[in-house]
Parts: sequence; structure tokens; C-alpha cells
Amino acid sequence: MSFDLSGKAALVTGASSGLGRRFAITLAQAGAKVAVAARRVDRLDSLVQEIAEFDGRAIAIQLDVTDPDSVRHVLDVAETELGGLSIMVNNAGMVLRGDAHEMALADWDAVIETNLRGAWMMAQQTARHMMRLGHGGSIINIASILGIQGRPWVPAYSASKGGLISLTRALAVEWAPHGIRVNAIVPGYIETDINREFLASAAGKTLKARIPQGRTGVPEDLDGPLLLLASDLSGFMTGTTLTVDGGHSAQL
Repeated sequence: MSFDLSGKAALVTGASSGLGRRFAITLAQAGAKVAVAARRVDRLDSLVQEIAEFDGRAIAIQLDVTDPDSVRHVLDVAETELGGLSIMVNNAGMVLRGDAHEMALADWDAVIETNLRGAWMMAQQTARHMMRLGHGGSIINIASILGIQGRPWVPAYSASKGGLISLTRALAVEWAPHGIRVNAIVPGYIETDINREFLASAAGKTLKARIPQGRTGVPEDLDGPLLLLASDLSGFMTGTTLTVDGGHSAQL
């Protein structure tokens, strides 16, 4: 066995930028046909083209993970265009920062609705799809070390990612008899366009100095964990979390 995903169909949410974009490229390079989904479908065009340039197959689908109709639609289109899905990467998410005691209820709800409720709906619809087709598959939830480690100013994000880790375990146990594996990747601080400015700041450099490996991550650091969980090499893994943070969460 290997990381070869030839013949498999995958869906990646939140694929228009950052980690989601990298996940889609990595799966396509391993041979998977990939449905890339995000709110702004126009931002997916360059990704589809980039995958086509190395003879990969990708399609772009508009998706709002907070809308049940949109979630059902993305599964229907992916199945019609690519066939039965074997892999789903639950990556769509958002963060709003601010003092916990000042946080508006609407901001709390927006983060939980996207990061936890949206991930739940995507997992539920994917599981229904896999059960109907009877082939099982791999659901990969993208969590965060902030779901297992306290940090100020991101209470809703931390709660949503902690909830997603617990949800991963619950779904893994329930869906194992159907051949559906549910695991989570728990990234530490991975440099992307969203946080690059912060990581270059004095506060960011202080944070980096506390990471045992002495650096923040890059999206490519998640390639191995992603391919492991997406491939048959992890056939006896479900309900687990793979932490990729340079040792950050291991220290007191």
C-alpha cells in the first residue's frame, strides 16, 4: 500500500485559500479527483487550473457550510461529476478575535455555526452519501491546537475546535461499522496569508520562540498527515487526532 489515491474522489471545503488550497493540491497530486468548494467560487478557478496543469482533475463548487441546502447540493454535484466520494476534508472555518467579556453573541454564533455546526452538517451528509453507496471512506476534520490548549481572545474559535475534536471521536465510534473512518488533524501555528503579518510581528516572534522546534509550520508540513488519513494506510485508524505543531502543545 502507499499514498496513491488514484481512482478515489475527494471533497475539500474552504479550498479557496490557505490550508484548504494546499489540501486540494496534495490530494490531486496523489491521484485523487477533487471537488474544491468555498463560498466564493470565483476564487477556485485558479486552483482548478493549477491542478489541471499537472494533469489532475478538479471541479469547483460553491458552498456555504452554514446552509443545509448548500451542503446537500455540494455532495450531489460532487457525486454527479466525480462519482462516489471516498474522502472529505472538513476544512472550512473562520475566526473572530476579541476580549471574551466584550464578544457579541452574533460573533460567537457565527464562529460556532461555521466551524462546528457546519463541520457537523458536512460530516453528516458525507456519511449518508457513503452509507448509501456502501463503500465507506475517510472524513478528515481540521481542528487546531487551540481546541486543546488555552489562549486568550479567541473563545468561540477555541470552543468550536474543541467541540470538533470531541465530535470526531463520537462519529468515529458510531460510523465505524459502516466502514467510515473519522479522524482529525490538529495543526499548530501554520503560516498562511491570514496570519503571516502577525507571525512576523514582535508577538509572533515571541510565540515562535516558545515552539520546541523553533519555527512555525508551513502548509507542506500537513501533507504527510493528510495523505496518511486519506489513504488506506490508515485503515485501522479512526477517532484519533494527529497533532502537527512542532511540539508546541506537548510542553507546559
